[in-house]
Amino acid sequence: MGNYFTLNMEENIKHNQDFITEMNTIKIERQIHMRNKMREREFALEIAKQRELFFWYGSFYLTAITWAVIGYKFKKNLSVFKPLVPLTFIMAYQTDLAYGSKLHRILVEAEHILQFEPELVQIPLGVPTAASLDLGRVESEDQKKYHPLLPPL
Repeated sequence: MGNYFTLNMEENIKHNQDFITEMNTIKIERQIHMRNKMREREFALEIAKQRELFFWYGSFYLTAITWAVIGYKFKKNLSVFKPLVPLTFIMAYQTDLAYGSKLHRILVEAEHILQFEPELVQIPLGVPTAASLDLGRVESEDQKKYHPLLPPL
C-alpha cells in the first residue's frame, strides 16, 4: 500500500514539475514578446519625434531662405546666403533621418557592431551577479552600522 502511494506521489510531482516548466517557458516567451512590442513602440515614438522636429527645422529653414532673399534684394550682396550653407546640411540630415533611409543605415550599422565589435557594448566590469549584489548590500549595511551619520554611497 505504501508503494502505490509513493509511486502515485512521484508521478504527481513529475507532472507538477513538467507543468511548472511549461508555465515558466510560456512566461518567458510572453515577456520576450512584451519587451519586443515595447521596443517597437519606443522606436516608433522616436521616428515620430524626428518627423515632428523635421517640420520645425523646415519652417525655420524656409524662414531663413525668405529673409536671405529679402536681404539680397535690399543689399545686393551674396553674403546674406552664407548662413544657409550649414542650415542646408542640417535640413538634409533631418530629412534623411525623418523620411529617408538613415534609420535603416543606423540599424544595419548597429547590427554590424553587435556582430563584429561586441566589446564596444559590453558593460564595464561585466554583468552583475547575485553574489556581487549581495556583497554590496552587506557592505552598505556595515557602513550604516559603523558610520550611521555618513550619507549612503
